[in-house]
Amino acid sequence: MNLQNNIFVSLGSNQGDSIENLQKAINLIAARVGLILSISPVYKTEAVGFSGADFMNICINLETKFNSTDLLTEILSIETLLGRIRHTKNRYESRIIDIDILYFNKEIIRSDRLQVPHPEIENRLFVLEPLAAIAPHFVHPILKKTTATLLSNCTDKSQVACLAIKLKKPQNLSEKYNYIAIEGNIGAGKTTLSNLLAQDYNSKQVLERFADNPFLPKFYEDKDRFAFPLEMSFLADRYQQLSDDLAQFDLFKSFIISDYYIFKSLIFAQVTLADDEYSLYRRMFDIMYNEITKPDLYIYLYQNTERLLENIKKRGRDYEQNISGEYLQKIHKGYTNFIQSEQNLNTLIIDVSELDFVKNNSDYQTILQQINTYEPKT
Repeated sequence: MNLQNNIFVSLGSNQGDSIENLQKAINLIAARVGLILSISPVYKTEAVGFSGADFMNICINLETKFNSTDLLTEILSIETLLGRIRHTKNRYESRIIDIDILYFNKEIIRSDRLQVPHPEIENRLFVLEPLAAIAPHFVHPILKKTTATLLSNCTDKSQVACLAIKLKKPQNLSEKYNYIAIEGNIGAGKTTLSNLLAQDYNSKQVLERFADNPFLPKFYEDKDRFAFPLEMSFLADRYQQLSDDLAQFDLFKSFIISDYYIFKSLIFAQVTLADDEYSLYRRMFDIMYNEITKPDLYIYLYQNTERLLENIKKRGRDYEQNISGEYLQKIHKGYTNFIQSEQNLNTLIIDVSELDFVKNNSDYQTILQQINTYEPKT
């Protein structure tokens, strides 16, 4: 991701399956907050300040694009998602999950909502032990001492035991995939999402060059006359672009995001071409399709027809304004048939009908979470 801030976070749990709670928290942080760099071993610790079951504690190091305020909001949201209920009267109590921000870069933050560095770091053995395992040389920006020094000087006498349990570090998108193709109907937001992901994950982009096609405005004026030259020109251009760009990028070293997949050519051709034209088109398509690199992940953005028409009207392309709902439904049906027939593709369908991932970061994070938690077929 496009990340600037280096964060250290402490996590603890002593209710339910504590190890599972910690892993779920890690997964949500990776999906919603940023890139996890390292995870400490699990440390078993007696409850401090109250009588309760032993805690399982870890520390993680991550990078995020969020500022400290937004980071805290996301952390609190994750605690709530995992079932944390805060009781204002009891500071020390058993909890499903507890997530504390220890360090935010080397900044000193003192506000009503957040204090960083966490004011109790040097006094808590259950924080210092896991923190020293991943950042022994990190210097406390106020005390000017390393974690290792703070640990050796700590007077906390509570019992802390390192367990032989390793929690799983979720893979970053760029570690998990080499090539992602994002598809959707006209106005679904595929280019917008491609741009957001490319910016966040610093990926190479392959964007469709539809605006340069001289047949497109003519097609919307006279579909019968210009359907075949339009679809053939799109096919030729998409084939050349994907062949050239994917060959130029090293698929084993570059993370690539495209806002289309060449199969869309066949989907639109099925809707727009007469039977004899489609038969000829299909022969040409099959030759090209066999030579194109297939994406590691194919994302289909579903939007209902009403929202699609709203989006088309908003973006204001003159030649699109007469697109009918019936036409959009035919395109969607073509995508549905393709998804059902292409069993070898790792396909993720995301319903974005009720999401505005441009204006609302929480909606964007919802999409990111779905992408990050998707498990591809082996």
